Amino acid sequence: MTDKGDGEIVVIVDVVSPNWGAAERDLEAIVVTAVRAAMDGAHTVFAGGVELGVRLTDDAEIRSLNRDWRDRDVATNVLSFALDDSPGDSTPAKGPLIGATMLGDVVVAYETCAAEAVDQGKSLTHHLSHLVVHGTLHLLGFDHEADDDAETMEALEREVLARIGVPDPYLGSEAA
Repeated sequence: MTDKGDGEIVVIVDVVSPNWGAAERDLEAIVVTAVRAAMDGAHTVFAGGVELGVRLTDDAEIRSLNRDWRDRDVATNVLSFALDDSPGDSTPAKGPLIGATMLGDVVVAYETCAAEAVDQGKSLTHHLSHLVVHGTLHLLGFDHEADDDAETMEALEREVLARIGVPDPYLGSEAA
């Protein structure tokens, strides 16, 4: 699925796990709304049109990706792959001007996302929105390795999610 919106941001939604289809009816709208909100909230300026892919998969595939690209042989909720990434390199190009046609990909695993939503008392829609916002911000150069960066990214996530009606995902928990 592709949303061309106003022509500046193309969001390609690829649903590869049938579990996602059974869980939500309007996945494309949820994902596109989250991507656009993250980009708006980050105040990123694009030199031209950009494209971003969001792959909704399962734990088996994300575990394989996590192992191959991050040397972590476990499933995780979300991974981001900036266009210029290579195995072992998780630092995307930073800056206020992004001119690449293809920004990168965000990959979300159904089983982990669904289990976390239940454990945290959140709707699957809200948790998916959060993970897509989180992953998109990584593609835009935000990170949470250092405490200051984590606080900045978490505050931006809260602000972006509030704009699209998603409650604070960190209320009563540690930062992701």
